Order: sequence, then C-alpha cells, then structure tokens
Amino acid sequence: MTITLKGIGKKFNTEWIFRNLTSRFEAGERTVITGRNGSGKSTLLQVIAGNIHHTQGTIEYNLNGKVIPDTEIFRHLSLVAPYQELIEDFTLKEMLEFHFSFKPLVEGFSIPKIIDLLSFSQAKTKPILKYSSGMKQRVKLVCALLSDTPLLFLDEPTTNLDKAGIDFYLQLVEDHAKGRTILVCSNMQLVESGFCDREIRIEDYK
Repeated sequence: MTITLKGIGKKFNTEWIFRNLTSRFEAGERTVITGRNGSGKSTLLQVIAGNIHHTQGTIEYNLNGKVIPDTEIFRHLSLVAPYQELIEDFTLKEMLEFHFSFKPLVEGFSIPKIIDLLSFSQAKTKPILKYSSGMKQRVKLVCALLSDTPLLFLDEPTTNLDKAGIDFYLQLVEDHAKGRTILVCSNMQLVESGFCDREIRIEDYK
C-alpha cells in the first residue's frame, strides 16, 4: 500500500503540532518518524492511521491501484502503541481469538502456534491483568506483526521490553514484516528502527 500526504497539518486549539508535511510512503517502504518527547510523532502517526482528523492537507491511500477511503483504512492496518489497550480480563487465548476475529492471521500461523511462540507456559491461562508490562507488550507485538495487513504502524514498539524482549521484537520484524509499508515512531532509532529505509524529523514541520 502507498500513502500520499499533501501539505497535511494538525492544530490543537491555536497551536500547530505540525504543518505543511508532504511525503509519499511507497509500498514496502520502512520509515522512522523521529523527534523529542511531546513533539508530535504519535499525533502524526494517528493522523495517518485515520484515528485523528488532520486540520489541513490531504491523505490518499492506494492499494494495488485502488484508492481506499480513509474510513476503511483500519481494515488494512495493524498498530502497536503505548496508548493501545488490551482486554485485561481475557486470558491470552481469549485475547488472541478476539483480535484475530477482526484481522487475518499471516500464513502458517494459528492461535496455538502464537501461544507457543510467546512461551508464556506458566501464564497462558491467567488473565492478562496479571501479566508484566513486558509480557503485555509482547502480546501487542504478536497481534500486530502476525496480522496479515499491508500497513504496520509501530509507536515506541520496545516500550517496557528488556533485551530479550527487544530481540523478540526484531526477530518478528525480520520474519513477518517483509513487503509491508511500515512507519515507526521512535526516540531510540537504532534499537527500534534500524531496519528503516528513511527518516522523517517531526521538528522539520513545526
């Protein structure tokens, strides 16, 4: 999927978070959005994802030569973000079954195979409420990266992960992100997004 931004901007009250941003994300391209904390990286990502309406400019989504309406973009998108919620009363199996009732699994995977991949043998029957923050982040990662969608948006994807968790994340990207259009919001560029092809600095659009 390609995404074309033409002069987009977002303003809250009288303050511009970013403005006059024109760019094109080609199918299969990997882009990191960088900037200090509070600079607007997540806002930009949410605007591109269609979760927040932009104040100015236009966004066009094109999949295999067909324009996709912004109201339908969520069907083609997987997201990992700190503000993303899991249903914490669910067990791991229930959470995965719920998520993958809305998103198709990548070829060759099943719910039992994902549970095995996570290796939560002592916790798989516990409610997610009982999981550590790092375990919850791993669940978010497998839900996004093992969904068969052309768009993959990763907002601070290594949040709460230790070194083993970061290695797990990077291996998921290596194994399951080929051919997908990826946007990463990152303060830790080399750790989270060393696989990206290009960079957008949000401060350039203030």
